[in-house]
Amino acid sequence: MSPLLLTTILWIHLFFAIIFIGGSFFIWFALWPASFEMTSDEKQRTMIVGLASKRFARITNISVGVLIITGLLLAYGMFSQDPGLLSTGAGAVLLVKSLLVAAAIGIMYYNNLTHPKKIVRLLAEGKKGEVDKIRRRAHFLSYLTLALLVLVTVFGAVLVGYY
Repeated sequence: MSPLLLTTILWIHLFFAIIFIGGSFFIWFALWPASFEMTSDEKQRTMIVGLASKRFARITNISVGVLIITGLLLAYGMFSQDPGLLSTGAGAVLLVKSLLVAAAIGIMYYNNLTHPKKIVRLLAEGKKGEVDKIRRRAHFLSYLTLALLVLVTVFGAVLVGYY
């Protein structure tokens, strides 16, 4: 793979990482807290954040797909330049980054596919106590995902430093 092609793929990878990670931080540290200032009605807050999150989920799905494809292409490009990569420090960094990515994606999709439906159903049933319990769990998993994504970014920067 040519250096120009690898650089182009890296820039595409970085662009979608910025959208995905930056958007996630925006939702949790700007939109969600702002929803409390918009209204005191919990159903309205849930709807506001839910609608924005649903729209962002489409962007997230595209970003995750592009990140996986470009990440695999970058790994292939690095391995084609250095077939013994796995036995080097860069290989160890790549392995750890890959495991962190898999964990972050797994937790994110588990959280996003299970908790919102439960919250909507329980809100409709008027079971606020159960909603609060599920929200705390969902928020913990969201913050854990954000922490993993920060680590992925750090390991990505370390990896770029090798090349």
